Amino acid sequence: MNLAKALLKIAGWTVDITVPDYPKCIICVAPHTSNWDFVLGKLAYASVGRKAGFLMKEAWFFFPLNIFFKAIGGIPVPKRRGSSLTNTITEKFNHSSRMALAITPEGTRSRTDTWRTGFLHIAYNAGIPIVLGAIDYERKYIVIERTFNPTGNTEEDMRLIKDYYKPFKGLHPEKFSAD
Repeated sequence: MNLAKALLKIAGWTVDITVPDYPKCIICVAPHTSNWDFVLGKLAYASVGRKAGFLMKEAWFFFPLNIFFKAIGGIPVPKRRGSSLTNTITEKFNHSSRMALAITPEGTRSRTDTWRTGFLHIAYNAGIPIVLGAIDYERKYIVIERTFNPTGNTEEDMRLIKDYYKPFKGLHPEKFSAD
């Protein structure tokens, strides 16, 4: 048993990751209501022997944390976001033989009804799948069981993804909206 699996087991968490180990994918993670989501997500993915990079607010990339976060796959997200980040990450996927990237579409730990769509554009433009990962604190359950292939219809794709996440409870359920 690896360390990540042991830590999750000791903490009482169950992990169910049944999607294939795609050479390239985006891992859409929700609900995102706590900094603990990052720790649990990294441990869950590592518990099945997989590695994934992640996007994180650039404010966290200060010395010495920047060295640590970059070493474990962190990509800083500038406060001012836009198509340049989406294009840059799409290009990284296009020039990589293997890359998994975890993204929280809410883009914040605060309640929001407007999820960011960049991950849909990246996946569609790079021709890669999105795997849907959920962290359910109520059941202490982390699951990645569904693959979603974006169609290019951002509004409809987002509706389907949000519908998938509705039953899951974040650490702070009042901060999560899939409406």
